[in-house]
Amino acid sequence: KTGEIPSFNGDEKAKATDFANYFCSYAQLYHQKQMLVDHVRMAAYHSAIMGNSSVFKDKVVMDVGTGSGILAVWAAKAGAKRVYAVEYTEMSKHAEKVMEANGVSDVVTVIRGAVEDVVLPREDFATDGESDTQFVDIIISEWMGYFLLRESMLDSLIRARDKFLKPRTGLMFPSHCTMYVAPITDEEERYQSCAEYANTMQDWSQFVETTKSTYGVDMSCLEAPFDREQNEYYLLSSKWAELKPNAILAEAQPVKMFDMITCTIEESRGLALDDELSSFDFDISDDYKDGAPISGFAGWFTSDFKSRTDANGADAPKLMSPAFLDTGPEAGYTHWGQQVFHLLSSIPVLPDQKVRLYGNLELMRTKENARLYNCRFRFKTSRRNESEPKDGNVLMESDLTEIVYQIP
Repeated sequence: KTGEIPSFNGDEKAKATDFANYFCSYAQLYHQKQMLVDHVRMAAYHSAIMGNSSVFKDKVVMDVGTGSGILAVWAAKAGAKRVYAVEYTEMSKHAEKVMEANGVSDVVTVIRGAVEDVVLPREDFATDGESDTQFVDIIISEWMGYFLLRESMLDSLIRARDKFLKPRTGLMFPSHCTMYVAPITDEEERYQSCAEYANTMQDWSQFVETTKSTYGVDMSCLEAPFDREQNEYYLLSSKWAELKPNAILAEAQPVKMFDMITCTIEESRGLALDDELSSFDFDISDDYKDGAPISGFAGWFTSDFKSRTDANGADAPKLMSPAFLDTGPEAGYTHWGQQVFHLLSSIPVLPDQKVRLYGNLELMRTKENARLYNCRFRFKTSRRNESEPKDGNVLMESDLTEIVYQIP
């Protein structure tokens, strides 16, 4: 099925390819360390778990994608009676050593395998559940990718939730996630991408001439596909960035919200143009950052660790110390950073005028790899005098622009 990650219902070839493309990097300690030195990430999870030890005391916890196992260690130290730390890669061997070194191996059981396939041991407390498998009180996971959804690990988390979590009293850590977009100014980086594209095309022209004059073979027939490749790479691919707060030209707007208790596999596939929050509408004036031009959009996410808000969660334990993870520019460095989508040409912001930038965002999985996404922006701009209201007299309105970016 298009958009389905291979770890669920995929054949062995598809699973092997998925492992090589995605999971294998998580089996490397250097990759784990990159996440462990992200103190914004670490502090949020540490506060969420250790700051709510009363919620974890004597509970059954599952850590989905445990990696080196630090979240499982904290859950055990917070008082859980059993923690199942599920890991698909050989990092599970390192996680077992971490449990032993930190004195929690009697509480934490490391299980190697895809969470879609694992079977939890039948222990005495399993009879406390609401079904044969739904006896887990809390699922913790650091599943989020660039712009939240890249890597498509949310699918695995949802299937784990539906299979193992107690429906009425279970908790998800994080509990809610929100995706944001904002207009930015980032001309130096945008110019650099344009220059690199121009340089590679100039290099291609020299290559064609050299090949023709030296070897008698005309390669100019391949210029169009080469141009398309380079255009997609340099100009139509999002970039990881650590933006400064003053690069943001208007207050960020949410484009998708996830309640981790109720969200569905279909929702995890992306954003549709007609989704409730997929539209955006920004007003940008020249009094901000001396009229810096609009270079493009940036996308990031936040994650909340708080009590359940769904209609069926009234009996669930309440978190007395909510925690919050922010990957936006105001938060400082995180390994997620922000995803930047540069425009092909900047939009000037003229003195004493306002630019309205409005449209829709669509995010869909690529046909070639269900863990990667394409992002489509459809938008218009209009200019008006600064004194005019948003629905007032317009000096100029653009045609509809549509750009599709890869999120590599």
